[in-house]
Amino acid sequence: MALTLLAGCSTTPPRDQGNICSIYRQYPDWYEDTLKMEQAWGLPPHVAMAIIKQESSFVEDALPPRDYFLWVIPWGRVSSAYGYAQAQDPVWGEYKSATGNGGSRDNFDDAVMFVGWYAAGTQRQLGISKWDTYSQYLAYHEGRGGFSRQSYLQKPWLMQVARKVEQQAKNYGWQLKQCRSELENNRSWW
Repeated sequence: MALTLLAGCSTTPPRDQGNICSIYRQYPDWYEDTLKMEQAWGLPPHVAMAIIKQESSFVEDALPPRDYFLWVIPWGRVSSAYGYAQAQDPVWGEYKSATGNGGSRDNFDDAVMFVGWYAAGTQRQLGISKWDTYSQYLAYHEGRGGFSRQSYLQKPWLMQVARKVEQQAKNYGWQLKQCRSELENNRSWW
């Protein structure tokens, strides 16, 4: 019985992750959450959503892959990343200290605020535009220090992933233009 109650509290990933309008229709609260994030931190919603899609596929309790000892014995996780934004423990702690937000990485509203906060800090520290999805994603993945050291240049696969996130953000941005008035009209009913 307890498991059934807990399962009822979890949010399943969106059915159509490739379409931001479908995502927001399925989860109208997420539209509100991304608008609040945009107002607080200035990160366009379509950029934040593309980063979250890449990081967790919108799985609220996503975890990184396991590490293995001798290739067969599970030996913990490769990092402390968790939740929608795959925020690691140290940077999540920084976020909580800086903002006073005691939220949770497996709550969408807290996770999207984290992504906005991180991107705003990246713009402030490194001068990367919040609209530059490619560079923002590389700094998000590698950390700002790693981005400054250009650690991503040793990871061609990561640069390909960053291009994929950039394209997803462009797609989301175009889709959002198509349904923004519908989403705004639906807000008036709340």
